[in-house]
Amino acid sequence: MANPVPPRDRTDQPWRSEGAPPPPSPKRRMPGGWGGLILTALVVYLIANIVLSFFNDGDGPTISYTEFDKQVAAGNVTKIYSKGDAIQGQLKNKQPVPDGDGDYTKFTTQRPAFADDDLWAQLTKQNVVVTAEPVVQERSFLANLLISLAPMLLLVLLWVFIARRMSSGMGGAGGMLGRKTPPKPVELEAGAKRTTFADVAGIDEVEGELNDVVDFLKNPQAYREMGAKMPRGVLLAGPPGTGKTLLARAVAGEAGVPFFSASASGFIEMIVGVGASRVRELFAEARKVAPAIVFIDEIDTIGRARGGGSGMGGHDEREQTLNQILTEMDGFTGSEGVIVLAATNRADVLDPALTRPGRFDRIVHVNPPDRDGREAILRIHTREIPLAKDVDLEHVARTTPGMTGAELANLANEAALLAVKRDQKAVTRSDLSDALEKVQLGAERPLVMPAEERRRTAYHESGHALLGMLQPGADPVRKITIVPRGRALGVTLSTPDADRYAYTEDYLRGRIIGALGGMAAEQVVFGVITTGAESDLEQVTNIARGMAGRWGMSERVGRLTAIPSDAQQAYGLSAAPATLDTVDAEMRRIVDECYERALRQLREHRDQLDALAAALLENETLEEAAAYRAAGITRADRED
Repeated sequence: MANPVPPRDRTDQPWRSEGAPPPPSPKRRMPGGWGGLILTALVVYLIANIVLSFFNDGDGPTISYTEFDKQVAAGNVTKIYSKGDAIQGQLKNKQPVPDGDGDYTKFTTQRPAFADDDLWAQLTKQNVVVTAEPVVQERSFLANLLISLAPMLLLVLLWVFIARRMSSGMGGAGGMLGRKTPPKPVELEAGAKRTTFADVAGIDEVEGELNDVVDFLKNPQAYREMGAKMPRGVLLAGPPGTGKTLLARAVAGEAGVPFFSASASGFIEMIVGVGASRVRELFAEARKVAPAIVFIDEIDTIGRARGGGSGMGGHDEREQTLNQILTEMDGFTGSEGVIVLAATNRADVLDPALTRPGRFDRIVHVNPPDRDGREAILRIHTREIPLAKDVDLEHVARTTPGMTGAELANLANEAALLAVKRDQKAVTRSDLSDALEKVQLGAERPLVMPAEERRRTAYHESGHALLGMLQPGADPVRKITIVPRGRALGVTLSTPDADRYAYTEDYLRGRIIGALGGMAAEQVVFGVITTGAESDLEQVTNIARGMAGRWGMSERVGRLTAIPSDAQQAYGLSAAPATLDTVDAEMRRIVDECYERALRQLREHRDQLDALAAALLENETLEEAAAYRAAGITRADRED
């Protein structure tokens, strides 16, 4: 099974990468350079010293010698320390600062040289202690330096942290609007196996076209010597689930080159210019590790034709992102070795500048697989699922026409889930059959219907099945059930024996007759019409509209397309009102003719209808063989 896509390295990085070597760690530059750092350090140092000066008691206030003598005489001095004429001291009781604010206990003063007082005698008389150490113990130079530098260091560390956050694109508006440092590509885990063409099946013709890309990436010199240039872009177009993304990864894995995958919607932001910046970053990363592959999924998100009025003068975010992609692709040279792959299921709405030669100049259509392709896909998705001996993958492939690779993978997974719920050691044929019913018909509903409604449902489904059995060239009936599934009260499943690629008018009329069989049976047996035919009528309307308005199967409308195939295009813009009225009348004519035929056939085969309904009421579900046996019809007797 295919390896899971590696996770993103960053949540705001709109792409993943695999197989890319890790780049050297970029040196982070501080915003403003080292000059700004030194200037900031000086400013913080000054501020720190000013702040510390408010918290440092120091030597206390400097008082006059007269005030000091007064305090000594009053006996309010407890101890002093003198060095030369400078005196430090401490009072017993607080005193107001002379000519100042606040109180003080520690102080400094200066003894005048001309003083002739007997200071020592007074100090001795008042029992003042004359210390040998300073009254105020001053901090050492190293302690003062560390205390003054501590706030500055904290601020610098905070500043460095913020600067790094901003430089990595995670620092608020500056990181969001500015250019982000290119991220480290995500590497596959050690020993992990990359996706190759061995993991892809059912689309061999597409593999053949993409083998050219693989060969170019492996042997670019041979192409240069021949003067050949590979397409700069390859567009994978097809319905959802057909394996476009898997193919792109397989190309990169087969060539052994780095693979960058992104969803187009991941580039779009509210702020104009961010998407374009991310595109530049993605392509810059790819060029660094070239040869490489850049894959953009759902490119129609940003690649729609411009000038449709969706933006404001061509300068909205989506169009700027598209313009940047166009510029990047046009700027490639043959020696860069970077190939762009893109996927879309709406190739018809892409901008012409995107699909012109020189950009996405090769379009590869990826269609649902045929029967052999479905069998190969089933074998890939069941490689790690234990299968019982009765499992026939060829039969499963034959009964799943039109299913894509993703749907087949889901089918295999549903069968495995059923086997686990049933405490089995392997997936059996019954598990696959039940899983197919769940995928195609919906999950069973525990609904108890009244007997009369249950009988009406049995005739409704029998009408579908019987007309399908009677129509020449119709798809065989595979299963009939009156067990409620999904939104339906009953289901009739018909699938062809082989894939069909073109439909005749007779076949389409048979489809309409079969779809109307439920309503016709209710009218023949009960004389009523119920709401149970809603989905049938939707199917009938779509087929009849295509026959009359798109496929030229009406003589009155003629051989022209009056109704657009694009459901998103406004209905009626491609034809005149009179033509649309004619289409509407022809649709009604076709449906009415088919309904009359359905009523006639059911009346002619009423016994078979009753027998089939009775078998349904008894068994609730009839497989193909039992259904044909109950109706008294053998497959060999049907007209082809």
